[in-house]
Amino acid sequence: MNASPRLNVAIAGFGWWGQHMVRRLKDNEKIHVAAIVEPDPARHAEIAAHDLRHLVDFDLALADVTIDAVILTTPNTMHEEQVVRAAAAGKHVFCEKPLGLTGDSARRSVAACEKAGVILGIGHERRFEPALIEVRRMIEEGALGTIMHAEAAFSHDKLIGVRTGDWRTLKETAPAAGMTGMGIHLTDLFIAMFGPVQTVQALTARRVLDWETGDVVTAQFRFEAGMTATLSAILYTPHFIRYHVFGSDAWAEVRNDTHPDTPGGIAELIVATTEKGQTSQCFDWTDTVTANLEAFADAIAGSAPYPYTHAQMVHNIEVLDAIARSAETGETVHLG
Repeated sequence: MNASPRLNVAIAGFGWWGQHMVRRLKDNEKIHVAAIVEPDPARHAEIAAHDLRHLVDFDLALADVTIDAVILTTPNTMHEEQVVRAAAAGKHVFCEKPLGLTGDSARRSVAACEKAGVILGIGHERRFEPALIEVRRMIEEGALGTIMHAEAAFSHDKLIGVRTGDWRTLKETAPAAGMTGMGIHLTDLFIAMFGPVQTVQALTARRVLDWETGDVVTAQFRFEAGMTATLSAILYTPHFIRYHVFGSDAWAEVRNDTHPDTPGGIAELIVATTEKGQTSQCFDWTDTVTANLEAFADAIAGSAPYPYTHAQMVHNIEVLDAIARSAETGETVHLG
């Protein structure tokens, strides 16, 4: 049997993450970057240096019959419009997080893809980390007992050079400090492992960065299943990633010593029971960004379902919106 042809994609946006996508997909066996959509002339020379075709307008990518799908690495407020337009043009869409900034926005994007019969991918690569896959397996098989509580943190200083006034610094475009950059990955993991969120209470603070959105966010959750969780995301601190699940029979903690975009390093999984104490296992860094994109390509090819449901995608944005509203008002937000 002949191998399936590579998926031809156009990447919209050639900023930090768009450039990262190009590096990840270089010589990929499943996905070929056919073009870059970037209107900023300052970035055109670098696109040419990668020997990539440059398009100045998103419509040119949508009109190109050789392009199968678009990958959106554009500012948050552009996502809904671009998803809807791409779906209407018959293009599959991989949207970097967040899918939207309100639940209604995410629902419109999902509805457009469902109507057009195209696959919608989402940039939450942490579900592909081997250590977290093992934690999810333990939860689903009951190895931790009744889930009591979870704690998660994702912080780094990669963006401290972003100038004040950039879209990443504003409440309107990147609400609740580090939520749209980091925290939303944690809520995706919570939803995947524990189901829908029932209530949200959140706080933000501005400690170092002079950003309207703040540089610290923390949130508390109660889930429909009854358990609770907390998360934090800080935009000005050395790299730190931790995911900890407490069960009635055992707890499991994962700590990553590197970022998903930085090859190398390990994730350490520690599991503890009263009888046996703590045991640990180390997992080498894997390219979860590419794994997610390849899962998107596999879903388009029909060889495997995409491992994120539309309901999960929408609910994660509902939770993001609830965190932003709670942080702004000081009130607990009830979902559902």
